[in-house]
Amino acid sequence: MRKNHNHTPESKFRHDLDLCSKKKSLPAAISLYETALSDKLRLNHYHFNALLYVCSETVTDPSNRASAFEFGFRVFDRMLAGDVKPTEATVTAVARLAAAVGDGDRAFGLVKTMGEYTVTPKLRSLEPALFCYCRNLEADKAYEVEDYMVSVGVTAEEPDLAALLKVSADTGRGERVYGYLHKLRRAVRCVSESTAEIIKGWFGGAGAGEVGVEEWESERVEEAVSRNGGGWHGLGWLGKGEWDVRRVNVDVGGGCVSCGEQLVCVDIDIDETEKFAQAVARLAMEREVQSNFKDFQVGSFK
Repeated sequence: MRKNHNHTPESKFRHDLDLCSKKKSLPAAISLYETALSDKLRLNHYHFNALLYVCSETVTDPSNRASAFEFGFRVFDRMLAGDVKPTEATVTAVARLAAAVGDGDRAFGLVKTMGEYTVTPKLRSLEPALFCYCRNLEADKAYEVEDYMVSVGVTAEEPDLAALLKVSADTGRGERVYGYLHKLRRAVRCVSESTAEIIKGWFGGAGAGEVGVEEWESERVEEAVSRNGGGWHGLGWLGKGEWDVRRVNVDVGGGCVSCGEQLVCVDIDIDETEKFAQAVARLAMEREVQSNFKDFQVGSFK
């Protein structure tokens, strides 16, 4: 005997919404939403977020951009009016809609309201505004997003640093380029092909040859290199002139097969050494309460 399934309007809406979300169909999402309103269904976090997900996934299609943007913000406004508190996923989806139409200010502003909902931003929440500003060559606003990332404990990854590097290069911010190259060195070590092209573009352009000082104190540079673990000084661009940019291989011993120079092994710097010493001391004293390791640390690392 066939079992009779009695679907409630709520369960049918949820089922259809899941299919719509899976297929990323904007027309179906709009139709479902209008039906839900006419049937006076009570929408919850899941429903709103699923609808906004479809919008954020289809807004990149030029044929859907205007509709996805308008419908997405209509859904978001309804969510707020219905006293349904947005989640991180909610704000991220709406920020993507704003960024997709080139409104970085709105995307960033939305993320900064997360505190009102006791929600903590994630990297994906801030990337829409960051990438939008970088695409629009709004360098100062992009730097503001990066500063905000730091303030909320979000760590930038290679795509973010690469975007900041590119907007800095494209707007002639030589000192910023220098800083982001070092941030990439610390965070990534080995960059992707797309990031390598950005770096190549900077050093192959006219801007790279114009920045830098022509006179510097050799002793100060040597001291900085030693303090930073060898291999880099961190004092900014030294020297001016055209760069010789080419792709080369490095042999197993760390030598450049093109110019013959030996690459330097970079050790941890003084700050990292201090942090390491403190971490070892904490661990030792936690394991041995009566330990005199603190005295040993003072004598060994100072």
